[in-house]
Amino acid sequence: MLNEKFQDFGFQPVEVEIPKQEEFYKLPRRFGSVPVDEAPLGWETVVKPAEVKVTKFENVYPRISLPFQEVDKVSFGYSDLPLDSQKHHPDLFPKGANRLFFGDNLHVMRQLPSNSIDLIYIDPPFFSGRNYNILFGDKNEVRSFTDIWEGGMPGYLIWLNARLYEMKRLLKPTGSIYVHLDWHASHYIKCEMDKIFGYDNFINEIVWCYETAGKSKKTFSRKHDVILLYSKTKNFYLDVSKSPMPRKRNKHMRVGVDENGREYEEKTDAKTGKVYRWFFDEGRLPFDYWTDIQFINWEAKERIGYPTQKPEALLERIINVSSNEGDVVADFFCGGGTTLAIAQRLNRRWIGSDQSRIAVAITADRITRLVEEKIGKLFPVPDFIIEHWGIYEVPGLGSLKPEQFKEFVIKAYNGRVDNTGSKYIHGIKGGVPIYVGSPDYKSRIDKDEVVEFAKAILTERKRNHGIMLAWNFSRLAKQAAEKLAARENVRLDFVRLEMVNIESPEFRKHVAEKHPEYDNLLTFVQPPEIRVGIKRLAPLTYQFDVAESLSLNPEGKIINVQWDFDYRSRFSSTPGFSFIRGKNKEPVLAVPFKFEKAGKKKIACRVQDDQGGESTWIGELEVR
Repeated sequence: MLNEKFQDFGFQPVEVEIPKQEEFYKLPRRFGSVPVDEAPLGWETVVKPAEVKVTKFENVYPRISLPFQEVDKVSFGYSDLPLDSQKHHPDLFPKGANRLFFGDNLHVMRQLPSNSIDLIYIDPPFFSGRNYNILFGDKNEVRSFTDIWEGGMPGYLIWLNARLYEMKRLLKPTGSIYVHLDWHASHYIKCEMDKIFGYDNFINEIVWCYETAGKSKKTFSRKHDVILLYSKTKNFYLDVSKSPMPRKRNKHMRVGVDENGREYEEKTDAKTGKVYRWFFDEGRLPFDYWTDIQFINWEAKERIGYPTQKPEALLERIINVSSNEGDVVADFFCGGGTTLAIAQRLNRRWIGSDQSRIAVAITADRITRLVEEKIGKLFPVPDFIIEHWGIYEVPGLGSLKPEQFKEFVIKAYNGRVDNTGSKYIHGIKGGVPIYVGSPDYKSRIDKDEVVEFAKAILTERKRNHGIMLAWNFSRLAKQAAEKLAARENVRLDFVRLEMVNIESPEFRKHVAEKHPEYDNLLTFVQPPEIRVGIKRLAPLTYQFDVAESLSLNPEGKIINVQWDFDYRSRFSSTPGFSFIRGKNKEPVLAVPFKFEKAGKKKIACRVQDDQGGESTWIGELEVR
């Protein structure tokens, strides 16, 4: 059915499995009998009597399906912008808007449609040590990197391979992927990508050279990164002429200026006498080592404050040469959002994700500001939505309509929605009827609901077992359930009701039992409580302090603050106030700000905690 649907929109089904490895990939005999795996690390084929089962990477990372929660929508006035149905897969942008996800990218990608993305760029955590890669301090970021590094290099490669395999599935037949690495593991990952994408689909090893960054007397200073470029098929799109490198002067050529003032260099073929001319303003075709893009220095205007940020010029080259306007660009380790911001500026559609709530907030803020300040009037800009996978905001769920809430909870519980129209049976799991309570977090299931659900189980389904899912249960409701379960003397009156709190371990049991580390993949979070203190320091200058703010999640703490000192109905942080860190990388909770002129100002503050909670405060100040 899915392949037929693809063909209706001009897509052709593509085999995504691991390609057969050619003989040259095996070690020659002269190197001994050391075995070399033909499949990437983590890929497993189970052979049983009369059965061969390929588990892919699901033996290491089992598949789980959870719903997406839309927590925010940023609108630029083009919400009805039509999608090109011949160019885009209809399920990739179901609401027409670009998409930014907070959650584990492996499971996010597993729920996106195959053959739907034109270009993927990723800058995954380098195998350089856990503490270096923990940039934001989110609970999920810390947990994930701890798991990766405990397994050493094999664990790191398996973790990345599972994700690279999904990226291959998501790429269109004409698509390509750039994987940004450094010296720690690039050679290992090259071997694994040969297995996943096929050695014949390797296009380039790009060496990005720069002069800034660290120095050492114990080694030759490491001044380059490696970017591996692969395609999915031989029919990939790449036009390097769209991003020329500067032409350097050649002392063996003549230099001149034409009638239009354009400087050129030229040479004459000694045999034919033909004159060849090259203009400096046209540049030259880029090599596979890039020396014209420098690392971001501390004074750069584009710098937003964390160490792994990549230059905009780097992403501009990649996106220009490997995609066209309207194509889909994806970054599943989006960090501070450079890839998505450049994709937006170059009029591409985009998909992004990160497991850090702060990274998602910074990315959303960056794109909003970019559209408002630079490109909003150049071309119609699609809206974008922020979606959570696995970590859900309680207030957002409470604002859903009852039918939407029921569907969300049932899917999160791994059940299926009941569409028979029953008033009290909302879903089914393993043949057992499900009842879902009110979206209101403060609501409780009462005695009457228990009795009516029990009747529906008996009369409508002739069953004696039901499950009630809700935020809370009243004492009388629990007593009613206990009495029903004790009435065994009448055959159809025996009803066993399970009362499951949505935030309890029992609710996420179906997730946690699949993998020891999955226990935290299904959680519900509250927004922080923001308390803002304002103190006048001098004319037009004030100090803003949120040190008294609180995380309302267990063991939670505030880890980032964003400020918008000119709030205009849509949050867009003031430059320099999106990711503020002190000397020891701690979040700065008190900041001074000088306004340009006096008068009434609307101010907004957005705060994130390390559990994934976020909230926004909006206030007014009479600036003197």
